Amino acid sequence: MRNRVKTILKTPLRTVMLVALMSFATSAYSASKTILVLGDSLSAEYGLVRGEGWVNLLQKKLETEKITAPIVNASISGETTSGGKGRLPALLAKHQPAIVIIELGANDALRGLSLAATQENLRNMINSAKDIKAKVLLVGMQIPPNYGGDYTKQFAALFPKLAKDTKSSLVPFMLQGVVEKPELFQADRIHPSAAAHPTILNNIWPQLKPLISSSK
Repeated sequence: MRNRVKTILKTPLRTVMLVALMSFATSAYSASKTILVLGDSLSAEYGLVRGEGWVNLLQKKLETEKITAPIVNASISGETTSGGKGRLPALLAKHQPAIVIIELGANDALRGLSLAATQENLRNMINSAKDIKAKVLLVGMQIPPNYGGDYTKQFAALFPKLAKDTKSSLVPFMLQGVVEKPELFQADRIHPSAAAHPTILNNIWPQLKPLISSSK
């Protein structure tokens, strides 16, 4: 035992500190960074075979890049911001995510709901996530001008405004590169087909990757 103590004492302090720092860096990098996805049918694989949606494609991408970040997909088809707001506290308490992806609002707009209420619900969810030190990625959406040009423009502008106000990351438009291609939609002409989901992931990944890299 005395010989062991002598050996440790003879080890240069600089070497000991270097080994400790390397060990800390390794554990910090490999630590689990749970990602919570709170969305609607666009994230819940509506009309798709299980595994074809962008969330599952993201999990495969993380595995390929050897990033330990399990995903909890809490998306529900038809979900509104009000519903998401109500469910989020329990999800945060249960999963303690490092990152929360909020993909909600489209169903509010399609129902012609109050934009002020939609905005406040999203703000509440963002603040709730930040209260537990989670990073937030807000996914922007746009809608057809069914409810008039003003409503459509105000809805689209809601997402960048919230991201700026809350200092959250933003995907400007989830369906960029998809919405202008009818062949990438299912028969209902509302929900993207499986062929569209790699493009959706490509829209989300550039904003998500920095959050994963900076999460501890």
